[in-house]
Amino acid sequence: MSPEQTSNSEHKQNARAEHGHDTETAPDQKPIKVSHAITVLLLIVGVMVVLGVIGILPREHAASALEDRTKELAAPSVITLAPKPGNPVEEVTLPGNVTSYSDSPIYARTSGYLTHWYYDIGAKVKQGALLAEIASPEVDQQLAQAEADLNTALANANNARIQADRYKGLVTDNAVSQQDTDTFVNQAASTSAQVKSAQANVQRLKELTSFEKVYAPFDGVITARRVDTGQLIDAGAGQTPSSELFHMQAVNTLRVYTNLPGVFSASVKRGETINLTFAEHPGQVFQGKLVRTADAIDPASRTLLVEVDVDNRKGNLLAGTLAEVHFKVNPVGNVFVLPVSVLIFRNEGLRVGTVTGDTAHLAPVTIGQDDGRTVQIITGLTAQDQVIQNPPDSLIDGEKVHVLTPQEMKAAEGAQKNGGI
Repeated sequence: MSPEQTSNSEHKQNARAEHGHDTETAPDQKPIKVSHAITVLLLIVGVMVVLGVIGILPREHAASALEDRTKELAAPSVITLAPKPGNPVEEVTLPGNVTSYSDSPIYARTSGYLTHWYYDIGAKVKQGALLAEIASPEVDQQLAQAEADLNTALANANNARIQADRYKGLVTDNAVSQQDTDTFVNQAASTSAQVKSAQANVQRLKELTSFEKVYAPFDGVITARRVDTGQLIDAGAGQTPSSELFHMQAVNTLRVYTNLPGVFSASVKRGETINLTFAEHPGQVFQGKLVRTADAIDPASRTLLVEVDVDNRKGNLLAGTLAEVHFKVNPVGNVFVLPVSVLIFRNEGLRVGTVTGDTAHLAPVTIGQDDGRTVQIITGLTAQDQVIQNPPDSLIDGEKVHVLTPQEMKAAEGAQKNGGI
């Protein structure tokens, strides 16, 4: 080996020794343990989780802040005012439902075909007037058969009675046995019962045939006719209004029902005269009589159901209309005067919006006099309530609101208008 080759070989060996690649030292290296690898992997996962949490928390905080901001912006802005005390109420005006004195659907009691009707809608009829006729040949045939069965039963009963009487006479002379006599006596009693059964069946069918003619049950007016000539009629009251023949109402006297607040229940008495007004008759006042009350306060509405009867023999009023019932009452409690714009009309009745803190509430109220601009609130408010002016129609009980002064509201409306421009 030349000196140069020897020098290169030593140089390579030195280099492998410096870099730890000496083949003689390789067997001394220790392998990496599994536990150390798992530890490293867990550390990596932990770091990733921490980094994820650090990224998620700010996003959740931002989403929560956005939700709170959205709810804050969604809350309507309102102006409140304190209720103004008013003069004691001496008259209460309440809405009243006008109904007929009697209201009855008329159904058929026998099945068949309508052969004729005699009165149409709007016709005034007297009690017992013939309204329509129904042809029911099946019932007629059943009646004829029942009458024939009755005649047969009468003949059998008469024969059994004669035989029983004959045997009763012969048994005293020992001409016949007591057993035969008892048999004929029992047979006479049985045939007599059959006669009564046949008579009852005949009477039933006669009543059914009498229902072929439909009569008016009371004096009144025909408000609906739902049948025509030739139509098939089913007996009895069906599940649909179309199964009724006519609809009648007694309208010579009308009933007006209204709910009087319980605080005024002691102010009304049976027999007193009550004034009524109707939108259909402006400027006219009709007088009715308070005939009865429920004699109990409704626990749900705290009102007393009152019935006022009004004479309608002239036919000026119509059932189904809405009346204003004027009650003279004794002054009770405090009265507040508010603009009409504070009233909220809901299906469950009149409401007024009030604010407690930043929460809106819908208070049920009873109104007194109403001059078109202001209204008297008889019940439902206190002097400490803050009433919402011009409440939004969408206001609900328990909703959060922003209470602003008139100046703040005007400034907000101006800013919104300029922003829209």
